[in-house]
Amino acid sequence: MSERIFVRGIVLLSQTAGETDKRVTLLTIEQGKVNAFARGARRATSSLSAATEPFSFGTFSLVAGKNSYYLTDAQIDNYFEELRTDLSAACYGMLFLELADYYTIENNEDKPLLKLLYQSLRALSVKSIDKKLVRIIYELKALMVEGEYPGLDMEEHELDPSTVYSVHFIEAAPVEKLYTFAVSEHVLEELDRFALRLRRRFINRPLKSLQMLETVEA
Repeated sequence: MSERIFVRGIVLLSQTAGETDKRVTLLTIEQGKVNAFARGARRATSSLSAATEPFSFGTFSLVAGKNSYYLTDAQIDNYFEELRTDLSAACYGMLFLELADYYTIENNEDKPLLKLLYQSLRALSVKSIDKKLVRIIYELKALMVEGEYPGLDMEEHELDPSTVYSVHFIEAAPVEKLYTFAVSEHVLEELDRFALRLRRRFINRPLKSLQMLETVEA
């Protein structure tokens, strides 16, 4: 039998595979992005049924097969239940998961992005924090940790000084401090336009979760 490995991470994507199985995409500390099959996970009685849903964060037991990994057990620490019961928050969260999936490469370690994703989902769960601001911060910081962020450059002279300060704060702040500030509506709008320009520049395909979010918030 193949050796069992334990990885700690979060479910980014869960898809049906056959009549009773699931194929899940995990973003993990140890292995980066990993795809694995969970046999029988579509059965309501399966111990893996809830653990293989998006947002599930914990420790996953994997066995390497001939062509893929198989998920055999999971100990979930956080299901992010708040996101599962709030449609708007769920749509934001699914966007965060989709962006993490977009940026990561299978079996390529990416701890900074996993840490950012986890903290951002926690921020979404706090009702007093503006979800739109959380989304903007996540989008900008993801570009920064992935080495794609081009900087403000010529944008600075077009933006309110408070907007420029906010961008520089996002760039410099550790992940744990990212969601500790609020902005005016004017600054929020400028940040949103800036994030949109960067998304159009660096994301080369439509984001299904973004389309869903726009429908929900219309």
